[in-house]
Amino acid sequence: MKRTDIRNLLGKQVLFFDGGTGSVLQAQGLKPGELPETWNLSEREKIVALHYGYYRAGCNIVKTNTFGANRLKFSAPGELESVVLAALENAAEARRRIENEPIPEAELETLRAASLAPASVNPAELPHFIALDVGPAGKLLEPLGDLPFSGAVELFSDTIRAALSSARREAVDLILIETMNDCYEAKAAVVAAKETCAALNVRLPIIVTTVYDESAKLLTGADPETMTAVLEGLGVDAFGMNCSLGPHQMQPILDRLSAAASIPLAVNPNAGLPRSENGRTVYDVTPAEFARVTAGFVDRGAALVGGCCGTTSEHICRLVNACAGKPCPVRRDTGVTLISSYTKTVAFGKKPILVGERINPTGKKRFKQALREHDIQYIIREGLAQEEKGAHVLDVNVGLPEIDETELLVTVVTELQSVTDLPLQLDTSDPAAMEAALRVYNGKALVNSVNGKREVMDAVFPLVKKYGGAVVALMLDEDGIPETAEGRLRIVRKIYAAAAEYGIARKDIVIDPLAMAVSSDPGAAAVTLETLRAVRDEFGGRSILGVSNVSFGLPQRELITASFFTMAMQNGLSAAIMNPNSAEMMKAYACFCALSGYDPHCSDYIAFAESYGAAPPPLSAGGAQSAAAVHRVPATAAAQSAPATAAGSGSVQSAPPQTLEYAVIRGLKEDAAARTRTLLGTTEALDIINNHLIPALDVVGKGFEAKKVYLPQLLMSAEAAKAAFSVIKETLAAAGKTDESKGTVVLATVKGDIHDIGKNIVKVLLENYGFTVVDLGKDVSPERIAEICAEKRVRLAGLSALMTTTVPAMEATITLLRARAPWCKVCVGGAVLTPEYADMIGADFYGKDALETVKYAQSVFS
Repeated sequence: MKRTDIRNLLGKQVLFFDGGTGSVLQAQGLKPGELPETWNLSEREKIVALHYGYYRAGCNIVKTNTFGANRLKFSAPGELESVVLAALENAAEARRRIENEPIPEAELETLRAASLAPASVNPAELPHFIALDVGPAGKLLEPLGDLPFSGAVELFSDTIRAALSSARREAVDLILIETMNDCYEAKAAVVAAKETCAALNVRLPIIVTTVYDESAKLLTGADPETMTAVLEGLGVDAFGMNCSLGPHQMQPILDRLSAAASIPLAVNPNAGLPRSENGRTVYDVTPAEFARVTAGFVDRGAALVGGCCGTTSEHICRLVNACAGKPCPVRRDTGVTLISSYTKTVAFGKKPILVGERINPTGKKRFKQALREHDIQYIIREGLAQEEKGAHVLDVNVGLPEIDETELLVTVVTELQSVTDLPLQLDTSDPAAMEAALRVYNGKALVNSVNGKREVMDAVFPLVKKYGGAVVALMLDEDGIPETAEGRLRIVRKIYAAAAEYGIARKDIVIDPLAMAVSSDPGAAAVTLETLRAVRDEFGGRSILGVSNVSFGLPQRELITASFFTMAMQNGLSAAIMNPNSAEMMKAYACFCALSGYDPHCSDYIAFAESYGAAPPPLSAGGAQSAAAVHRVPATAAAQSAPATAAGSGSVQSAPPQTLEYAVIRGLKEDAAARTRTLLGTTEALDIINNHLIPALDVVGKGFEAKKVYLPQLLMSAEAAKAAFSVIKETLAAAGKTDESKGTVVLATVKGDIHDIGKNIVKVLLENYGFTVVDLGKDVSPERIAEICAEKRVRLAGLSALMTTTVPAMEATITLLRARAPWCKVCVGGAVLTPEYADMIGADFYGKDALETVKYAQSVFS
C-alpha cells in the first residue's frame, strides 16, 4: 500500500491514536516492576497483537512500545538499540498484517458486533502510521533536579537516534513526545528530535502531549496558554495532553487549549481514574462512556484523539464509531503575540507591556562592576526589585567587551529563572550568546534583536525558528537609520518578508521604530510616533521602544521620558523597555491604563495613587497584584529579625528585602546563608529555625496550596532554606552541639520504576522541616524497603510510583511492610494514584503533593 505522509492529513481529517500499552500488558501477565519495553524482545507476538488490535479497531496511529526506552533504563552496550529496533519491527509487522492480510467478512462482522472493528469502514483501508513514542526521563532538570538540560537533550537524542539510525527507520512516520509534566523537559525532547532529524537528514512531524492536573497545571506550573506559547514557538506540528486525567476532567483544559492554539490539538485521556480491585488495577470509565465524552473533544477543537492508561481496543473502536462523520476542526492563527517563562505567559495586546531595563550595563556603573566581578546575586536582586515594582518582562543584557558574554548570559538567564517566573528578553548582538541563551531558556523568550541587515537576519532568524521566540526588529539596515517614517516602514516590510522566508509568523516580529534624542533632532519623536501608528494601523503589528533614549542630553530626563511614553502608548505602543523604579514612568503607565479602559474599576491606579511618592505596590500584567510579591513591607532597622507572615488565605507576603525570610521566600541561596551567619551572632539557632526559616517556608507553602506559587519556586525556597540550615549545622557542630531530628522517614521509588521526581521533592521538604530522610533511591524491591524499616524501627515510609505498571509493586511493598514492620505508617504518591486507589492498596495516607506529605509526617511524629 502506498504510504501517505501524515502531514497531508494533520488538521484536515480526524485521526485516531491507539490506547493504553502498559495497562493492557499488565492484564496479559506483565509482572510488577517488569519493564514493558522488554516484551519487544521476549513477547514479540503479544506486542504485535497489541498494535494490530488497535489498527483493527480503526486507529490510525500506533505508538511504539518505547515509552520508557532510554539509557537510564537500558544502559548496557547495544541494549537500547535492540529494544528500539524490536519495537519498530513489531509495529511495522502489525501494520503489514492489517494492510496485507484481509479480514474475512464474517469475522469482521463478529468483530464489529463486539466493538473491536469500526462499523462503517474496513480497517485495512484506513491510513496507518507509526509514532516513535518518547516518554519522560523521570528526572527533574536543573536547577530543580540533577539532570542538566544538555543531558536531557542527549538522553532523548539517544532514543530517537536508535530508531532513526536503525534498519527500520522508514517505519517511523512521526515522533510523539508524550506524558511530559515539565515545560523544560518537553523543550529538551523537542530540541533533541529536531537536531537528530537534521543530523540524519530525516524530516518527521513532531507531536507533543503534556500532563495536566485538575487545576490545569503541569507539575512545574505551566498552564495551557504557556504550553501553547512554548510548543508553537518550537514549531511542533501538533500538541495537546494525555494521561493523568479521565475525559471528563480534561474538557475544561481542552477548551483553554482550543482558545489559544493555532495548530492541531491531540487529546489522549485515561479511562478515568485508577483503582485496585482484587489486586488488579481497573479504571472507572466504560468504553461507551469514554467514546461519548472523548468524541465530544472533536467538537471542542481536537483533531487527534485516542486513549492512554486503562483504554483498550474497544475504547478506541467505540471512539472511532462515535466520531464517524465529524468534520475535523479548522485551526486558524490567533494572531496573538505570546512570550512566556515556564509558568507565566505575556500576550502583546491593547494594554502595553513593561520590560524592565535595569539588567543592562548601559549607563550603569554599579551593574558593570557586578558583571566584572561575576556578582550574580546583585543581578538577581535587580531583577526581583523590578518584578516587585511591576515589570512584566525583564530585559537581560550582560555584554561588556572584557567578559565572556556567552557564558555569563547563560548563567544569568538560568539563575534568574530559578527565582522569578517573569519572561525574559534576551538582549545581545552576539549570535553565539543568543543561541546559548535561547537553548537553555525555559519558555518562549523575547529576543532582542534583529535588524534589516541581511547578514543579521540570516544569523538570528534560524535561531528563533529553532528555539522559538518573538524577536525585536530594529528599524535600521545597511543604510543606517532612516530619518523618515516612510523609510522605517520600508525596513518593516523587508523584515516581515525575510521572517516569512524562515517560517516565522508576523505575530512573532515586534517592531522597534527606534526612539532618537529630541535634544539633537526636534522631529525625532514625531517620526517615531508616526511609525508606531503605521505598524498598528497598516500592518496590525506589534511594537516596542526603549523610551528613555528620547530624553538623552536633557535635564530632568524622567519628565520628558514619561510624557513621550504616554504619547507612544496613545499611538499604539505594545511594549516599553523602561525603568519600573521610576515613579514618573509608573505614574504615566497607571494613568494611561485607567484612562484607556485597561484597568477595570481603576484598581491598579488606586493602589498606585495610595502609595505614590512612598513605596508603590507592584502592578501585574493582568491588573491584579503579582503572585510573586503581593505586599511589600517598608524596610526598617528591626526588619532583620521580623518573622515572615501570611498575608491572608492563599496569598504570599514577601518580607523586607534584607531579611532571611525574604531570601528564603525568593529562593536566594547565597543571601540565605549570609543572613543566617549574621543572625547567629545575636540569635539562638533554634530561634532562627522556628521564628524565621519555618515561617518563611510556611508562607511559600500557603502560596503553593493556593496555586499562587508553583513547584519551581517551592523547590528554590527549599534550597535557600537548606543553605541556611547548613550554616546552622556547621555552627552547632563547631560548638559541639547537634540539632535534634523530628523523626526518621524512609523514602523509595518502588520496584521497576526509575522515576524519582516526586520522591526527591518530598525529600528536600522533609529535610527542611527537620526530618531525617533515608533515601533508598529508585527501583527498590519490597524486601529492601521492609528490611530497612524493620531494622531501624522506622515509623513512616514514603513510596513513589509514576507508572501504572509499577503500582502493583507498591501494593506488594505495603503488604510486606504490614507483615515485617506493622508499626510503620505508609504514605504513597505519584501521578497514577488517587486517594481511593491509595486506600485500596492499603496505604495509610495519599500524598497529593510534597507539602501534604510533610504535614502528614508532622502528624505521625507529633
